[in-house]
Amino acid sequence: MSRIAAPRPAYRLIPSRFPPIGLFDTVATVADAEAVMELAGWTNDRLVAERLARLPQGEWVFGRANSSIVMAAFLHAPVSGGRFSGPELGAWYAAAAINTAVAEVAHHLRREAADRKVPGLTRTYRSYHCRIEGRYEDLRGQGGPLYASADYAAGQAYGEAERAAGGDGLVFDSLRHRGGTNVVAYRPSKVLDVAQGEHLDIAVEVDSPTVTVRRLSEAV
Repeated sequence: MSRIAAPRPAYRLIPSRFPPIGLFDTVATVADAEAVMELAGWTNDRLVAERLARLPQGEWVFGRANSSIVMAAFLHAPVSGGRFSGPELGAWYAAAAINTAVAEVAHHLRREAADRKVPGLTRTYRSYHCRIEGRYEDLRGQGGPLYASADYAAGQAYGEAERAAGGDGLVFDSLRHRGGTNVVAYRPSKVLDVAQGEHLDIAVEVDSPTVTVRRLSEAV
C-alpha cells in the first residue's frame, strides 16, 4: 500500500457549542499540561482519563495556538468511535476541501435529526484549517467493508492496527462528498499550524439531501 502526504491545507469543522478555550496554548511542560487538564476537569472524566493514559506523553500537544482543539479531538472522542478509530482514543479527522468537511458534518447532523425524530436541524460550526505532517496510507479508490456506510467495525479494526504499528494515519475517500478526500491523523504532534477560519450555519432536513450553508463571519 502506498503512503502519501496528507492534503494541505486540511479542514475540520467543530460545533460552536464547544468553546475554543486555549488551555494548552501557553503551557510549557508536561507537568503544566497535567495541571491544566486537572484544572479543567478533564482528568475527572473516566473516559478522558483512560484515553489520556493511552496517548504517549511525547504526543501531547501544548505551547502553541489551538493546542486544546487538537488534544480534544483525541480525548473527547465519540463513545462509539469514528470510521477509522475506536472509542478508546480519538483521532484528528479532516478534509481536503471545506465543502467535503461540510458534507461530512451534514451527514451526521441529518442522522442525529432522524434519531431525535425531528424534521431537521441547524447547527453552527467553527472551521479550522491546518497543516498535517507525516506519511499516510492511501486507501482511495478502494471499496469493501472499510467503506461500509454505517458499520465502522472493519474500518476501526484496520485503523487501530495501523495506529498500533506506528503509522501516522490514513487518507481515504469521502462517502458523503463525491470526489472528496479525507484524512485521519493518529499523532497529535503531526497536526500543525491550526488556525480558526469562518463560522458556518449548516442546516439539513431528514427527508432531503439538500444542505444549506450560511457563512456567519470570518475569524477574529
